[in-house]
Amino acid sequence: MKQLSNVLTLGNLFCGALAIIFILHAPQYIAEFNGIEYTVTNPEPVYWASGLVVLAGVLDFFDGLVARWLGIQSPMGKELDSLADVVSFGVVPGMILFRLLRSAYMQQPDVFDVSYFNLAPALLVPCFAAYRLAKFNLDTRQSDFFIGVPTPAVGLLVASFPLILLYNSFNLGPWLLNIWVLYVAIVVLCYLMVAEIPMISLKFKSLRPAENWPRLLLALLVLAAIPVLHYAAVPFAFICYVVLSLVAPPGKISAPAGN
Repeated sequence: MKQLSNVLTLGNLFCGALAIIFILHAPQYIAEFNGIEYTVTNPEPVYWASGLVVLAGVLDFFDGLVARWLGIQSPMGKELDSLADVVSFGVVPGMILFRLLRSAYMQQPDVFDVSYFNLAPALLVPCFAAYRLAKFNLDTRQSDFFIGVPTPAVGLLVASFPLILLYNSFNLGPWLLNIWVLYVAIVVLCYLMVAEIPMISLKFKSLRPAENWPRLLLALLVLAAIPVLHYAAVPFAFICYVVLSLVAPPGKISAPAGN
């Protein structure tokens, strides 16, 4: 039982690693357009990667819950959790954005002039996720709330993009294949992860409504949005989470210990 939370954390990491395999091994086929042959990637495995990120998020939620419930929290578990998160909610979203950028550039007339340098900004997401997680482990201010958007929120948001693209919810598909929209999304997400902005923690410390109304309101908004927005409810939930954190800051940021 002492290792149960660590087993769940390793399950999170397993899901992230498997998601990477699905993204890397998307089958390709040759298509001919105006007499020119193009190599086209079948996006289906990316949808499986999205599902694995969701499963990783569930495991990430329960590993901390189990550790607190059983009283088996440890420094090793904290470090292991961050290592798993940087893969599942840093590397995997970066690779999904890399694929989306690649698909977006495939629609351009100068597609053969595009280099990997054009796609490399997607890899800033895992870099900033790693920085945020390292900072979280050292920052004593983040016990009751977060400073900056947590990496699982970013990971789940990006994981919803391929599913929104598949079902073209509210005709959002073309926006997710717009190069500049993707670049702006990368910049905004990287900034939010390391910004000195207090963000709501979804942990309920008490049952008093006065303390939990932002969490309860967020839950109600998301539950109401799912039947209407379907997969687009994920970006909606992310925006609501950020806005509620700005409108009702969860706590005054104090100076970090040490330097």
